[in-house]
Amino acid sequence: MENKFFLTPTESIQAIIQSGKRVMTQCRRRTFLLSLLAGFYIAFGAQLATVVSQDAAQFTGTGISRLLAGVVFSTGLMLVVICGAELFTGNSLLVSSALDGRISWWKLAENWGLVLTGNLLGSLFMAWLVYESRLWETGNLAQHTVAIAVAKCNLSFGVAFVRGILCNWLVCLAVFMAVAARDVSGKMLACFVPITAFVTNGFEHSIANMYYIPAGLLLKSHMAVPVDPSLSWSAFLLNNIVPVTLGNIVGGVVFVACAYWYVHLPTNTATSGH
Repeated sequence: MENKFFLTPTESIQAIIQSGKRVMTQCRRRTFLLSLLAGFYIAFGAQLATVVSQDAAQFTGTGISRLLAGVVFSTGLMLVVICGAELFTGNSLLVSSALDGRISWWKLAENWGLVLTGNLLGSLFMAWLVYESRLWETGNLAQHTVAIAVAKCNLSFGVAFVRGILCNWLVCLAVFMAVAARDVSGKMLACFVPITAFVTNGFEHSIANMYYIPAGLLLKSHMAVPVDPSLSWSAFLLNNIVPVTLGNIVGGVVFVACAYWYVHLPTNTATSGH
């Protein structure tokens, strides 16, 4: 009997594989526009998390402050999933379609390149808009924004890479569960819990960092005291975006897309003895 409330894991991975076929027919302009929107949406969540956490730690402690940031940051993925957008980290799941032969590896690479570019431009545009809004002139927001950016630029390659793996493992599980959910409230809850977990833990999301670090760079010259020289555009790319993006790919591809494709592949299911 069909489950009316949610898709089973097998049905969910099948739905993801079917959805991946869109990259074969969706025009590049549509993909690019949807990727810009995803950059905007994740930046909305990141900015909201920055506002909420700017002074929360002194009242609630660091752990609760990070938890609150995670709670509001999940807004970004909710917008992506429910409104519809192309997010690079979530598109790690397209590997399941390639493994199943529904799309070519070339089309997968093309999609990733186009979506990553659109996400970057969308995030940068939002960082500029927030800068121009002058909201950072109130409270401790400017200092907190810069502090976040400095911390991210000072991660070693290995640490950034591992945190990227852990992050997108959770992000892709959130997308997986959102696919399984059959109503808006279920999809919101599916996004809420894993995303809150990754932010609270301090894992690294490449698209969020495309907002966080440029926002800090734009505010760097407005600080009353000298800012750590490690905060630079080159550090943004080389110290953070490159290792975090690679880690995000591993986390989403290996631990979600490949794992669930293999577990629920019909031939493996048939020969597993269960």
